[in-house]
Amino acid sequence: MNPGKTLAVVKGAGDLATGVGWRLFRCGLGVIMTEMESPLVVRRTVAFAEAVYSGTTRVEGVEARRADSAEQAVDLVELGIVPVLVDPGAAVVRRLRPTVVVDAIMAKRNLGTAMSDAPLVIGLGPGFTAGLDVHAVVETKRGHHLGRVIYSGGAAPDTGIPGPVMGYTVERLLRAPADGVVMPCRSIGQRVEKGEVVAWVGGTQVRAELSGLVRGMIKPGLWVRKGTKIGDIDPRGEEAECSTISDKALAVAGGVLEAVFSFLSSLPER
Repeated sequence: MNPGKTLAVVKGAGDLATGVGWRLFRCGLGVIMTEMESPLVVRRTVAFAEAVYSGTTRVEGVEARRADSAEQAVDLVELGIVPVLVDPGAAVVRRLRPTVVVDAIMAKRNLGTAMSDAPLVIGLGPGFTAGLDVHAVVETKRGHHLGRVIYSGGAAPDTGIPGPVMGYTVERLLRAPADGVVMPCRSIGQRVEKGEVVAWVGGTQVRAELSGLVRGMIKPGLWVRKGTKIGDIDPRGEEAECSTISDKALAVAGGVLEAVFSFLSSLPER
């Protein structure tokens, strides 16, 4: 790989992780995303994780492709493409020793990221402590502190309640009412009315709790556990945007950029 290009590995390739990877890529870094074999991504139209299923995808002009080895991922970086490496344990971090690692899995807890993983390690949201297991944490909770970089301590704790949109919070989310295979009745970008059946999970109906635009829907045919988020309805209707990175993702990505370029500017000139 080009020795002058800073390499960043972003763990996860969902919508927030994609916002981070997209901005790092646009700012000239080499970016490798890692994902599971079957990502449970809801906002698939703005998530690089979709490349795991389709082989390739594009978000706001940036192309991502599935990669099945570290070598293939490096080749794609050289071609100006964001590789999405099927690597649940992020073994590529040990293999390639990137300058930056961003844990964007959004598990609300640390699943194994450590400060020793790279010269700069950043965690998104709750579950990380800057100065203990990562060098910096970026706040992901909507509000005044969204996107702020924390260099000592952690982000706001997870409440389990999403930020309000037009006064709606938990009503916006579609969750599996039982274990089973998800079979959506509506697609991303379609409008639904309150009470309408939007999906089936293991033979159980999932109804919309509000009227609006389907902003996210899990890939049909995936098996999920009860309580898993399978969709997202935006009450703003047609004003909601399904094909561009969200304001939240861009704000969080801005915090990551601050941490990255603050770190790079502190390095001695070569």
